[in-house]
Formats: sequence, structure tokens, C-alpha cells
Amino acid sequence: MMLKGKRAIVTGGSRGIGNAIVREFLLNGATVYCISRTPTADWEEVMRANLTSAFLASRAVARTMVKQRSGVIINISSVSGIMGNAGQVNYSASKAGLIGFSKSLAREVASRGVRVNAIAPGFIETDMTKAIPEKAREALMAQIPLARAGTPGNVASLAAYLASDAAAYITGQVIPVDGGLSM
Repeated sequence: MMLKGKRAIVTGGSRGIGNAIVREFLLNGATVYCISRTPTADWEEVMRANLTSAFLASRAVARTMVKQRSGVIINISSVSGIMGNAGQVNYSASKAGLIGFSKSLAREVASRGVRVNAIAPGFIETDMTKAIPEKAREALMAQIPLARAGTPGNVASLAAYLASDAAAYITGQVIPVDGGLSM
């Protein structure tokens, strides 16, 4: 119950990693508000889904957090935002932008007791990654030092930790959950 009494907004909470984070936060005692939408490959839609939504959600809660001098914002980026990924320019750009956004916002609000971090998942077993053809999946697995995919629960556990008081001295960080892929 390390999140008892805390409130969280989780965007993209209906599936995959977002859904695992919702469940983990609930199990740890948080009150959770979930926001989700239908994905599309269009550039502007990807930017809205991955970057603009984080800006809007952060703007909606940051003023209150600053006034109460406490709060935590956790953005879900991707190793694609760290490393880039051929064939996913829009996705990689939006996730890289989210990293810059998270670091900048962390600098802006840290003196007021608000922490901002980003998690950068790698190859996580979700509906999105199940659609990857077997040959491409094998090639990706060969690049992961742990030689296996992660689970949404792996990401959710880190999110719960970062939201807890145990992580009170962590802000402005991008933490990969990727089996060593981005090292």
C-alpha cells in the first residue's frame, strides 16, 4: 500500500502498459483516473497521443501540485525515444520529445516539491508488440541482453515505486525498462 492516499492520472490506461500501471497503482492503494483513446499512425495523431496529451495532463495537475508543494508526474516514453527506430520516425520523435518535456518540467517544478520522471520501456509484451512478425521479433530478441521480452507489470512496478515516497529523491530521470536493449 505504498501509494495509499495518493491520486494518479494514467493516460492510455485501457490496454498494455497503461492498464498494468492502473492495476499496480490500485493494488498499492492509489485512487486512479484513467484516460484512453484509439491509436492511429498519422503524424499529428501520434504527436497528440504521445506528447501533447502529456503536456495537457501535466498542465492540468501541475498548478495544484505546485500549490500543495508535492506531487509526482511520470511520463511513459520509450527506448525508441532514446535510440530511434527505423520505420517509426513519428513514434520515436514523439517519445524523444516526451523525454525533453519531462526533463524540462522537472527543472521547472522541482523547487516546489514536484517530481517528474520518464520511464522508457523497451520490448514489452503488449497487443502492440504481438503484431510484430516472427522474423522481426527474433531479430529484436537477439539485441536484448536479457534475451526476453518484458511484461507490462515490469513497467508498472517501476511506476509505482517512482510515485511512492521511497523515490522522493528521484526527479528528471529517464529510466529504461528494456532488458538492457538501450545500454
